[in-house]
Parts: sequence; C-alpha cells; structure tokens
Amino acid sequence: MPIRNFRPTSPGRRNSSGFTFEEITKKKPEKRLLLSKKRGSGRSRGKISVRRRGGGHKRHIRIVDFKRDKMGVPGRVAAIEYDPNRSARLALIVYADGDKRYILAPDGLEIEAAILSGPEAPVAPGNSLPLSIIPTGTPIHNVELQPGRGGQLGRSAGAMIRLMARDQGYALLRMPSGEMRQVPENCLATIGSVGNPEHSQIKLGKAGRNRHRGRRPKVRGSVMNPVDHPHGGGEGKAPVGMAGPKTPWGKPALGFRTRRNKSTDKYIVRRRGLGRR
Repeated sequence: MPIRNFRPTSPGRRNSSGFTFEEITKKKPEKRLLLSKKRGSGRSRGKISVRRRGGGHKRHIRIVDFKRDKMGVPGRVAAIEYDPNRSARLALIVYADGDKRYILAPDGLEIEAAILSGPEAPVAPGNSLPLSIIPTGTPIHNVELQPGRGGQLGRSAGAMIRLMARDQGYALLRMPSGEMRQVPENCLATIGSVGNPEHSQIKLGKAGRNRHRGRRPKVRGSVMNPVDHPHGGGEGKAPVGMAGPKTPWGKPALGFRTRRNKSTDKYIVRRRGLGRR
C-alpha cells in the first residue's frame, strides 16, 4: 500500500507521512459487528494502571473473528475496512449462510476472493487450517496457542510466522522476533502474512497525531524530582547514579527479563534476542 508524504505547509507537516488508503473499499463499518468502547484513560477502578493514556478520538470496537470456527462454510471477501483499534486492516467476510464476520486482512487479499476454514481448505491467503496440514515453510499468522481458543500470535500489521517443522504432535514456529516456539499441531493458523506491512514506515511528524491516538506526553525520569523517580535529582544533567536504570517503583528496567510464566518455558526452543537464523 503506497505511503503519501504531506506537503510542508507547516513544521509539523514537513516530516510527516500517512497512508493513501487505496485498499479501503468500504468506509462505514457493519453496525452489527460494532461495540461501544468506554474510555478508561489508563485507569483500573479509578486508579492509573497504565501511565500516559487519555484523550484521543472516539472509537468503536470491531468484533473480529480470531477463532475462525465457521468450518466448511465458504465465504467471500465483501470489503476491506479500516480499524482504528489495530494496525492491520480488516476484511469483511460474507458466508454462504448469510453470516458476516471480520477477519484480519492478509497481505494480497482481494475483493470477491474465496475464504474457507477447516482441514479441507486449500492453502491460500486468508484460509484457516490446522498446523498439522499446512506445509512446512508456509508463512502464517493469527496462530492459536491452544486449540479452540482463537488466534493470539501474529496479529499486527506485517506480522508473519514461519512454520518450520512438526514433531511428536507439536509444530515448530519461528516468530517475527526470532523466537522459536512449539505449538500443538491441532491449533488453527491463517495462511499468509498480515496486511498493511508499511505501517512501521509512517512518520507522525508532530505530537498532535499521537494525542489523537490517545497517547499523552512522556517525561524522562532524569528530569523529575527524587521523590517522583529514582533517576531524579542532582545538579545539572546528572547520570542515573546506580548500577542500572530502574522504573519509578524501583524495579530494574531496560533489558531486565520480566517473564514469569515458567510453565510454558518448555515450549520455547530459542529465546528472542539471541540471534536469528
């Protein structure tokens, strides 16, 4: 999808870019597939649980079919739509029984293309199949971690997971981060990579576009007072003053591993950040 550079009519526009939205074929979403979204401003029970959130444009939640449980029911792509809640585009699927659902739009998916889920589905972009049937080396996305739970891996724009091998009831996947992970081979996965791969090439250009997304300003800890952050205080530009950087609550940060779910460590063959093959 092409990226357009805005005319430099102001300092904020000079270095900003955006999408041309040429692939979008339907502007208004399906009302039956919408939910109201309450603004939480990063708060849980009235207290801030996620900092630097608030404001932004009003949105509706699109109900996306991550489970792809319409087994054996053929469908067609009726439209490609924009979703303000995610980086990927959505494809509106109209099934033979009249049901309409949103799925993540794979890269290269066209209007009126046939969509099918189940073991008998062909290996084509947008079709959902068990990992036990997909040929090795095939790019996939929207992969389940547990059968029937719905896709949880590879859902952002441009994401692509590679099916490397199968052994003893598990499929070996290479994640976009370089991590090698095992997943039960009876889990479903969608063929192809997620569309809108140019999402990471967009330059916002000004702080106002971040505010439209609900992102508030971020202040460095080194410019705060000692009571507000461990990095704060000192005369002039002072260093961190400790062995490593910390969070505002004194926990190690920037490189400190925070993974706690040790029960699934046995499924990770190679960690991310340890080199790619």
